[in-house]
Amino acid sequence: MEYWLPVIWFGVIGFGVLMYVLLDGFVLGLGILAPFAEDADQLDHMMNTAAPIWDGNETWLVLGGAGLLAAFPRAYGIVLSALYLPVLLMLIALIFRGVAFEFRFKATRAKPAWGAAFALGSMFTAFAQGVILGALVEGMPLQEGKYVGGAFSWFSPFSMLTGVAVMFGYALLGSTWLILKTEGRMQLVARTLTRPLVLVVVAFMGLVSAWLPFLDSRIMERWFEGANFLWLAPVPLLALVNAFWLWRAVMREKHDAAPFVLSLSFFVLGFAGLVLGIWPNIVPPALTIWEAASPPSSQGFVLVGLIFLLPAILGYTYWSYSVFKGKIAADAGYH
Repeated sequence: MEYWLPVIWFGVIGFGVLMYVLLDGFVLGLGILAPFAEDADQLDHMMNTAAPIWDGNETWLVLGGAGLLAAFPRAYGIVLSALYLPVLLMLIALIFRGVAFEFRFKATRAKPAWGAAFALGSMFTAFAQGVILGALVEGMPLQEGKYVGGAFSWFSPFSMLTGVAVMFGYALLGSTWLILKTEGRMQLVARTLTRPLVLVVVAFMGLVSAWLPFLDSRIMERWFEGANFLWLAPVPLLALVNAFWLWRAVMREKHDAAPFVLSLSFFVLGFAGLVLGIWPNIVPPALTIWEAASPPSSQGFVLVGLIFLLPAILGYTYWSYSVFKGKIAADAGYH
């Protein structure tokens, strides 16, 4: 169990983070795209597509963070020490976005200001998450398993690049979600925004991939060590095929669901490539899941609770999305 419990928890945390990215990513994307709404009514329409279901998405972020603390306290301490400022920015922006989401529907004279706050909160949240991702991929300055960097060691051209890339990626999720959930003028605006976003996101994916060999994070070494590339190669190949299908789906305008599903799968493939690249490290470049793990008794105790908690989270997530499936009309309201 000393071997398998950290592996199980690595999978649980990875699953929680991926679910958060997929489910809250398109809501953040709606905020990023808010400045492109033609008027206040159209922004109401955009926000109403997510209003019934967005509240529960942060549950997955809490699951990932709490799981990291419980199962890998050493990694939790390093990550929070190294990335305190971007994590703090993310949390403040999430709160700011949530307050703006609710207050905008109640406001009258201040409605434009709350709309701007919703957009800014979403942008800063997405950017902070991208910076955190870039800093982790680039690797933490560690010495004997302890963080030895400063408060701004996360700041680098690569982390700034990934910050902007995640913003555009979430915007793509948001625009394809609007294609799925709306009709008429709103859907036309969403399709118009989606076409350039596909090209930009694919370009960022290529740029990040081209930058990886120049990083001292051992990710590329993992990919090309021995025969690893032979069994890891399907991931980038599938990403290229997915990008091609996504472009075709956006251009052909026949199926409303295909662009959103293919955007989600693009994120899944990117996440899979990241996890395969850093495995078995939980904090690159050299802290493995077994070195960072809490005692097996602690991991096993929390895992028992997770057995009951995870099905409940999956259940109410499925229920909420199934209840509010289908198109959202322009005059629909949930506040």
